[in-house]
Amino acid sequence: MSFYEEWGRLQAAAASHGGTAMRLNSSAGSSANSDLSVKQDDLGLVGKNAYELRSRLSNEGDRARPSTYDAAIALNNGNFRTGSAMLQVHDIWTTQLKTLLDACAHISNHLDYTVAKHNKDEADIVTSMSASKINAYFK
Repeated sequence: MSFYEEWGRLQAAAASHGGTAMRLNSSAGSSANSDLSVKQDDLGLVGKNAYELRSRLSNEGDRARPSTYDAAIALNNGNFRTGSAMLQVHDIWTTQLKTLLDACAHISNHLDYTVAKHNKDEADIVTSMSASKINAYFK
């Protein structure tokens, strides 16, 4: 079924229920006065966890790197082929750890931004649009 066929079916089903308006911002069984909502507690918890993970990774994820590097150099200087392989493991680990740390910081920062942006957007919507203005758009 294409999007347009499904959309038409949903519109017809909504119209057959007493002609009530279709609501896109609520689910079945939710309040008729539902607004778009972001649960800041949930976002805050995810952001906090991402920040804590980043903090732990920056401390604990780097513990083995210096000794791995020292061992790789010692093996390499001793003409062991495993020295260059261990150095490669060290370099890959460093790159992957930095990538993971950046991702955790990005998640935390993005969620902080999302909460702040949502609050600003919600305030702008509340102050700039009344129900009568919204109804005028649909007539």
